[in-house]
Amino acid sequence: MRGVKLLAACLYLAAAATVVVRAEDPYFHHVWNVTYGTASPLGVPQQVILINGQFPGPNINSTSNNNVIINVFNNLDEPFLLTWNGIQHRKNCWQDGTQGTMCPIMPGTNYTYHFQPKDQIGSYFYYPTTGMHRAAGGYGGLRVNSRLLIPVPYADPEDDYTVLIGDWFTKSHTQVKKFLDGGRTIGRPDGIVINGKSGKGDGSDAPLFTLKPGKTYRVRICNVGIKTSLNFRIQNHKMKLVEMEGSHVLQNDYDSLDVHVGQCYGTIVAANQEPKDYYMVASSRFLKKVITTTGLLRYEGGKGPASSQLPAGPVGWAWSLNQFRSFRWNLTASAARPNPQGSYHYGKINITRTIKLVNTQGKIDGKLRYALNGVSHTEPETPLKLAEYFGITDKVFKYDIITDNPTPEQIKNIKIEPNVLNITHRTFVEVVFENHEKSVQSWHLDGYSFFAVAVEPGTWTPEKRKNYNLLDAVSRHTVQVYPKCWAAILLTFDNCGMWNIRSENSERRYLGQQLYASILSPEKSLRDEYNMPETSLQCGLVKNTPKPVNPYAGA
Repeated sequence: MRGVKLLAACLYLAAAATVVVRAEDPYFHHVWNVTYGTASPLGVPQQVILINGQFPGPNINSTSNNNVIINVFNNLDEPFLLTWNGIQHRKNCWQDGTQGTMCPIMPGTNYTYHFQPKDQIGSYFYYPTTGMHRAAGGYGGLRVNSRLLIPVPYADPEDDYTVLIGDWFTKSHTQVKKFLDGGRTIGRPDGIVINGKSGKGDGSDAPLFTLKPGKTYRVRICNVGIKTSLNFRIQNHKMKLVEMEGSHVLQNDYDSLDVHVGQCYGTIVAANQEPKDYYMVASSRFLKKVITTTGLLRYEGGKGPASSQLPAGPVGWAWSLNQFRSFRWNLTASAARPNPQGSYHYGKINITRTIKLVNTQGKIDGKLRYALNGVSHTEPETPLKLAEYFGITDKVFKYDIITDNPTPEQIKNIKIEPNVLNITHRTFVEVVFENHEKSVQSWHLDGYSFFAVAVEPGTWTPEKRKNYNLLDAVSRHTVQVYPKCWAAILLTFDNCGMWNIRSENSERRYLGQQLYASILSPEKSLRDEYNMPETSLQCGLVKNTPKPVNPYAGA
């Protein structure tokens, strides 16, 4: 009997130990129903994508290393996927939500995402990657808080607000897709929205947020739009920039911030003005005609409407470039930093490869396409990562069909096919984005953060490295490239998987301005990359194929 009791006690302790381990990285479960609905972002009723009846979708409030589990039910009439913009999914591109890594969730079915913001903090958002669903919504905020034991370089705010700004089209997402499939551009947006609404600006709008006099607030600003860079500002209030896409930054006060598509800024706003209403203002940048919208802030107990005189936005891209150069990484702040990406000494690492990516546009059979180094990417029916995992890459795509330093002739002659770079694991790589066009570009890399060391006018040459910030460039996941300019980023490709490098301009991404970087584990080790989850969807050439048995093994 004593033996039975002893065994029971041991089993209880083992179970308790399991609970303790899991308690270190808590699990948070969500169930999302994705449906169509009707909203009036610009005052005219139109079809939008709702998540649990909400537009924008629910905010995800997470903490470093939390296990986030989201069961997504697709009640649309089209395949659907969500990506978690800026979440690195260490060793786990299976949850990235791009069409190169995952099969879409078919109508009437569901899929459960499970990811960890491992060693990450900061301001992010999620959005759909299928078709042009992003033009109908389906997006929402995603914040990752520091763990309580890790101090942050500012006092605890009274509250934490997410401000999702973006351009908006009154065309439905199916109409937008039809335009693009027909080889036409979708043109300029019809308006700007803040958290899914466009303010009337006459004092009749309901406040989006309320402030208590004398308190400070965390205000996270993300550009979730389709193609337009925006400037954000608040009447009579300065914004102290404290974080940018997962990195604490040197804290400077700004009257306004240029937020390019796909970017997120974390600010602190002090409620230190006369208690009344004030406007948040979002306006377009780099368009011939400026489009503006407002959202209302209200002080508790305040009296008086917001002034109808809105603060003016900046003009020209030189102002924006100078603002970019003012951003610096906060080297003294405590934060989650995966190595070697979090190395303070990235400027002393030898570059092993330089990849120059030149964006262009052209026509194929009379239809508009966008390209990188002369290749306009197309998504095969079998996701690229699944083709790799099942050993059938030869039937789906070829590696390295573009060169690292393209010639003018290669850039000019656009062809359509899957565009996949093979990058050696743990190499330190310099990527140069070169923009010969007249519009601002915004580039994003999944699975990583990188050091945005320079953005400059002209054409890149190796001699330009002397102008790099090799000390405190911000570690982030997007970078803008102004017209006739280039941008350089540095990073160690230490996260195995198939990772999307894309234009955050959805029109350009949809018409081919993206590619994938494949980083394979040389030892096929679980130390470097997880096996394909049992629950992963299969489609294309591997739809009914048994999963390989532990292709990645070992410590």
